Amino acid sequence: MNSPASYRATAICATPAAPARGATPLKHPWLALATLCFAVLIAQVDTCVVNLATKPIGAAFHSGVGPLQWVIDAYNLTYAVLLLSGGLLADLYGRRLVFMLGTSIFTIASVLCAAAPSIEILIAGRALTGLGAALMLPSSLAIIRVAWPEPKARGHALGIWTGCNGLGVVIGPTVGGLLIDHFGWRSVFLVVVPLGIAALAMAVPILPESADPKNRRFDAPAQGLGIVALGGLTLAAIETHGSHFLAAVALAAGILALIAFIRVETGHGEHALVPLDLLKIPAFRGTAIATAGMTFGMYGMLFVRLLDWQTTAGFTAIQAGLGLVPMAIIYIAISPFSGALRQRLGTRFATGGGVGIIGCGLLTVGFSAHVASTIPTEIGLMLCGLGMGFATGPLTDVAVSAVAPARSGTAGALINVARMVGATVGVAVLGAIYALAGRGADGLMLAMLIGGCAQVAAGATAWFTTGRAQARAGV
Repeated sequence: MNSPASYRATAICATPAAPARGATPLKHPWLALATLCFAVLIAQVDTCVVNLATKPIGAAFHSGVGPLQWVIDAYNLTYAVLLLSGGLLADLYGRRLVFMLGTSIFTIASVLCAAAPSIEILIAGRALTGLGAALMLPSSLAIIRVAWPEPKARGHALGIWTGCNGLGVVIGPTVGGLLIDHFGWRSVFLVVVPLGIAALAMAVPILPESADPKNRRFDAPAQGLGIVALGGLTLAAIETHGSHFLAAVALAAGILALIAFIRVETGHGEHALVPLDLLKIPAFRGTAIATAGMTFGMYGMLFVRLLDWQTTAGFTAIQAGLGLVPMAIIYIAISPFSGALRQRLGTRFATGGGVGIIGCGLLTVGFSAHVASTIPTEIGLMLCGLGMGFATGPLTDVAVSAVAPARSGTAGALINVARMVGATVGVAVLGAIYALAGRGADGLMLAMLIGGCAQVAAGATAWFTTGRAQARAGV
């Protein structure tokens, strides 16, 4: 439910528009913004509808929980590890070019997923979709940064761009459920294709091209080690209920790659793909942990709750989708006012408290796993929506404000990486716990209790590390 856009808008707003090579004024600003907004809708709708499709996909391919976790995590993993490189490639070779390349890959991959003859091909298609997102979304935000150089106009454009997340959150579950129930699971991958084609058709005549390659370079060793590290840890978690030998090998490879990644990035200093010195700043470190903890529980919960609703409770896809609507409505209603709520209630409550509220929501879902009525579960889900509305914007704002202005863009991007890393690991770990506990109500309860406790701990970390940010902001 947390969108890619919401975690980067603050960072882009906080970063002055840098001179861009070849940038030209917009002739049709509203058409240009519509083109870029298609990218948000594509990514958000895709995330929502694929979670709903896990049960029918499993039935079609006779697959267990492990392969279904990869249907979700192949996208999350690829997007997480390539996100920073996607933004860098846009700056190096042209933002419109990379936007079009990412949109093309996303669209083609969606068709591949829809036509997949096996679960393995579907997983490969999902990984390719993640690659498209890693190129498409950072470049679309970079285009906004240079094409709307005046701060007020840029803020307005970003508000509309980010607002498309809410539209995707609302229409995703309902449209996805209707498509699955009436046309089958393959249709959910095709729903984004018209948007992708429209974005490509409009990009060349509407969007300006720009680049800023000065003093920039691609960090291939760090990128490769990052893929092995996160991929190994994810595989290890998923295979805990499959091949224990493979899980052990993957865990060892992931840990070794992580150690090597830290050594490489430490040597690169502030020019690293992931500048590790930012983690020495308490407020930034705390918000990064809280962001990862938030998505760890949320993405894991969505995977497990939707799968269990359809396999154990006998929900149809549309019924499961409608079950998420109250949570989505509360999130959309609260998030526009998160800044004002932060001023009124304080930074610590908005960040650490917000993540803690989500944790309480997961605990409520867990404790009500054996209850026949859906009301306690809906209360838990609405708590999740409330907490997300409180925490999403302020977490990024605190992270960006904790670093020097020149590094605000990097800080915002790293917070989004933390978001996707948390999502990837959350689906892997909580899905594995659900399977190991025998699935059903017992598996749901254990997964949600562990996820909720992890979120409460992450919220507490943010609470105790954002005191300095609160003092600076005066809230």
